[in-house]
Amino acid sequence: MIKETMKEAETKMNGAIGALETDLSGIRTGHASPALVERLQVEYYGAPTSLLQLATISAPEPRQLLIRPFDPTTLKAIEKAILASELGLTPNNDGKVIRLNIPLLTEERRRELVKIVHHRLEEARIAVRNIRRDLIKDLKDFEHEKMISEDDLKTGEEELQKLTDKKVEEIDAIGERKEKEIMEV
Repeated sequence: MIKETMKEAETKMNGAIGALETDLSGIRTGHASPALVERLQVEYYGAPTSLLQLATISAPEPRQLLIRPFDPTTLKAIEKAILASELGLTPNNDGKVIRLNIPLLTEERRRELVKIVHHRLEEARIAVRNIRRDLIKDLKDFEHEKMISEDDLKTGEEELQKLTDKKVEEIDAIGERKEKEIMEV
């Protein structure tokens, strides 16, 4: 019973960390990366659709992204989504493709991005702690229903806490890497 709970906890916590890494890949550093815009939601025939499903995204130069829509009629919608995003980029539309020039980050913008990263890290930590809380509640329910003993409950809580601490350390390491990447000139 406890082993299944621990496997479930690890799976859910790894999912939270995976979501964080995906989320952080969209926060720009000084160089162009398709991950910066591929998850942007574009209004496409009334439904929000990720940019990755509407266009090919490439980085022909270190400081430029090229967005080539599959359907040229979506150019305006893509342009609108980029302008509405928190990226702070201005799209150049030539009627066929959109070019995004990635400017050098100012010190002020770097600090803003680090704040955003810290906020996302805290959200991930909260998600991991919520998973721990929910599974401890499950363990207590198992103990209440006499499916596990009180000693098993204590052991399970301790193991769950160790796993939580390990995952929070992983989140912190991811954050340090991203912060270093952003502050690198």
